[in-house]
Amino acid sequence: MVEPAHQHLSISAQCRLLRISRYCYYYAPVPETDETLALMTVIDATFLDCPWYGSRQMARHLRRAGHEISRRRARRLMAKMGLTPIYQQPRTSDPHPQHRIYPYLLRKLVIERPNHVWRADVTYIPMRRGFLSLVAIMDWATRKVLAWRLSNTMDAGFCVAALEDLTWIINQLESDCLSPRTVHPAKFLRTCGTIRCVI
Repeated sequence: MVEPAHQHLSISAQCRLLRISRYCYYYAPVPETDETLALMTVIDATFLDCPWYGSRQMARHLRRAGHEISRRRARRLMAKMGLTPIYQQPRTSDPHPQHRIYPYLLRKLVIERPNHVWRADVTYIPMRRGFLSLVAIMDWATRKVLAWRLSNTMDAGFCVAALEDLTWIINQLESDCLSPRTVHPAKFLRTCGTIRCVI
């Protein structure tokens, strides 16, 4: 695209017209050293035995084997070789084909007060080995978390448990056993002779 022997346009002008920097034009890729190629061979052989190794585990494994390598270098070399670890990824957004899709009922609803509309959200928290699922029930008007639960499975039980905890708190408020200032789902609620905690 850039012609160095052009009669009327210099290399700088051609780079400006093509909207590329002169550095990109003059850059020559540096080949990997023999040491790095040998390290890539070791990474490839290790990955064949342990395809679930990510860059952290690969770097730890290679350091135990006597190679000087950082996690960033292991990640770069694995990305260059196209090695992606095989592990169970969270599937929080995939709907079941037999589940019904409900209409959005809040389209024209004006939400101006607390406890008018709640919303629940399920997400995942990456851990050292695997992940945990987190459900949070929030008040739409105040944007405050009213109840939450953690689980190591994606069943509906922990979502129902968070909703039951929230309804318990609301019932206690309505029966005047709790002051609104003392209600915080993450703390122990010692009222009416009952101890309950949202975990």
